[in-house]
Amino acid sequence: MAEILLFHHAQGLTPGMHAFAETLRAEGHVVHMPDLFEGRTFASIEDGLAFIEATGFEAMRERGVRLADALPQGLVYAGFSFGVLPAQKLAQTRAGARGALLFYSCIPISGAWCFGPWPDGVPVQIHGMDNDPVFVGEGDIDAAREIVAKVADAELFLYPGDQHYFADSSLPSYDAAATALLTKRVLAFLQRV
Repeated sequence: MAEILLFHHAQGLTPGMHAFAETLRAEGHVVHMPDLFEGRTFASIEDGLAFIEATGFEAMRERGVRLADALPQGLVYAGFSFGVLPAQKLAQTRAGARGALLFYSCIPISGAWCFGPWPDGVPVQIHGMDNDPVFVGEGDIDAAREIVAKVADAELFLYPGDQHYFADSSLPSYDAAATALLTKRVLAFLQRV
């Protein structure tokens, strides 16, 4: 079974984030899910992003990265939207990464905003909706396609729809069918890493 460090999205550690983690735990995986917002949750993505901006995106990302120091190597790093920032940085820079799961967002592996090249032997899955105004409209899909083109064990899964937080069962954007397929793919990934 895999040991996972899972980072929440900009609305915080919602009941839907807890539910996703429990689904993985029910399959025997160990899931660490820190609360980067220290108990705060937000009613909208915009409110959560305002909180992150007030703290500083880099400072918030590094808060997540530092949390890994207390955990063993050999983790799968997973992040939802904003949570992709620390998850992807750890997957690319911390020794011993077993894999990465990137939901709704993706950082380029070349150019000014990257963490460097993708490390050899670290598989990755990237999940997003094909008409998500953030994932598609802001260019994350291009970063995902770059990873798939350059990394031997990389998969991009697109789901029909235009929702950003589609796998959080506690939010109106939830899409049960897409989440069921996402979960099946994630569990298969975790079985093989």
